[in-house]
Amino acid sequence: MGILTDDMKRVVREQRLGFVATVCPDGTPNLSPEGTTAAWGDDHLVFADIRSPGTVANLRRNPAVEVNVVDPILRKGYRFKGTAEILSEGALFQELSEFYRRDPRIHRIVLIKVEQALPLISPAYDQGMTEDQVRARFESWQASLRAGKSSGTPDE
Repeated sequence: MGILTDDMKRVVREQRLGFVATVCPDGTPNLSPEGTTAAWGDDHLVFADIRSPGTVANLRRNPAVEVNVVDPILRKGYRFKGTAEILSEGALFQELSEFYRRDPRIHRIVLIKVEQALPLISPAYDQGMTEDQVRARFESWQASLRAGKSSGTPDE
């Protein structure tokens, strides 16, 4: 059995947007939203490099990476830590290109060996809130934003 559980794979599949953290040459963090994030087997995540030259350059220098995938409505998700490999040719690159339907915008594919996966859960659940309550609070906040009545946070 791999490190990725069925629930982790579900969240990644449903959300697709992963926030990928890498380290810049000067040691500062770099965070890049990757809308092609997917689970690949039981131990890997992947994303397609469509417009992420800085992220790819950082990973070439230092393959350490963290990816956060969160359901913004339920305020739950996962953080995945691992090591990245940049693919631009070969059998696995071809297989992953097929997975992404040979999108011509894809320059490279990043394969991440997940070494640690931990849950991300909003403190709202520490207060005893249920998923339905968290969802209702978020939807109420969104409605107030659309009506121009709030500039605060969904915690109000």
